[in-house]
Amino acid sequence: MPPSVHPVDEVLPLPKLVALGLQHVLVMYANAVAVPLILGGALHLPKDQIALLINADLFACGIATLIQTIGIGPVGIRLPIIMGVTAVAISPMLAMAAMPGVGLPGIYGAVLVGGVFGLCAAPFIKYVLRFFPAVVTGTIITMIGVVLMRVGVAWAGGGAAASDFGAAGYLSIAALVLAVILLVIRFAKGFVQNMAVLIGIAAGYVATIALGWTDFSGIQSEPLLRIVLPLQFGLPEFTLVPCLTMCLVMTIVFIEATGMFLALGSMTGRQIGADDVKRGLRADAIGTIIGALFNTFPYVSYSQNIGLVSVTGVYSRWVCVAGGIIMLALGLLPKLAFIVASVPPCVLGGAGFIMFGMVAATGIKILSTVDFASQRNSVLVVAISIGFGLIPIVSPNFFRIFPDALKPIFGDGIILTSISAVLLNAFFNRTSQAQAEADTLLAAQAAEHI
Repeated sequence: MPPSVHPVDEVLPLPKLVALGLQHVLVMYANAVAVPLILGGALHLPKDQIALLINADLFACGIATLIQTIGIGPVGIRLPIIMGVTAVAISPMLAMAAMPGVGLPGIYGAVLVGGVFGLCAAPFIKYVLRFFPAVVTGTIITMIGVVLMRVGVAWAGGGAAASDFGAAGYLSIAALVLAVILLVIRFAKGFVQNMAVLIGIAAGYVATIALGWTDFSGIQSEPLLRIVLPLQFGLPEFTLVPCLTMCLVMTIVFIEATGMFLALGSMTGRQIGADDVKRGLRADAIGTIIGALFNTFPYVSYSQNIGLVSVTGVYSRWVCVAGGIIMLALGLLPKLAFIVASVPPCVLGGAGFIMFGMVAATGIKILSTVDFASQRNSVLVVAISIGFGLIPIVSPNFFRIFPDALKPIFGDGIILTSISAVLLNAFFNRTSQAQAEADTLLAAQAAEHI
């Protein structure tokens, strides 16, 4: 009798792979295209060049996702992960764009240096894994869910830039999507139940089309096929400050990614060790190098898709492989990408509430495995770390006196929580490598059915 296949390695029938992969793409699409739109606007690029940025971004997202999920030798963690542009890099890249003489070539040079730095730093992760026991991982993942909920709320209100943010129509559509998802989860079974998020998004999209909210103007001018070529905006240029800044960004990304890898391992029931995390970080670094070569941006494993894994209960990495192939197609087919990009933010907001809430719930479930009786100070680790993480959410100007170079740290609740949790745990608990691995196993047993 052949050995049973782990849910992470299960290959689903092709129709299910395509549908579930599309669901993942829809969840990450808005954030993925937001970065080229924001940066292109800051650099005052013409619309055709911004369109090139978007297509190159999606194409590079697809390549990075395939590397991370399929794996190539010592690269790729082989878990259900979607790769996308890291939001941590937005503020530094905007600052670079404002520097005289930097422009896009200077940004791409910094991204390339950051990717190479990450590739060199990845092998040393085994020395820091002991600093991520369950109390640290659970706290970080809880805060990831809280921070992402802010994104979901912005979507539900019509998008942060909407002049009529919070209008009744937006909230009604978001509520409709949420209600459809909950009804499908409650009353459907099997594959239909796993497709709850996609069904909810489709219902909201159809409603906005019927109401005339969806703008398809401009789709006629998009070509049927656009080949994505490397170095479309010229050769990278290297400037000291942007390069050093991007190395700092990659360090921050690695801290965040390590917590996400451990949480996803707990969720899927696959124990994640130092070598696994190392392979995942290598894929993040190589994805960033690919981003620089295709004139796009730094890439990281997307945390919002972890919430989708929680909701659907589908742990197959081949679903995300399908998502990567879909992103490649979207990068090559501008008209198809245009249709997907036209999904209004309020539709995604309804799905965001449940997906991002599930991320926080996963963190709470992992924290339930911590022995707070024998490690009384672990309560302080959780309390203070979450408190620090909430600062940029409740008071964005709290750290305004710090220089712009430090904004990626002090303006990100996830990073503040990560640094605080690691340092406080090291101060109070001094977790050993063996204890950290045991905590990870307990977290896996607790979270695999969430």
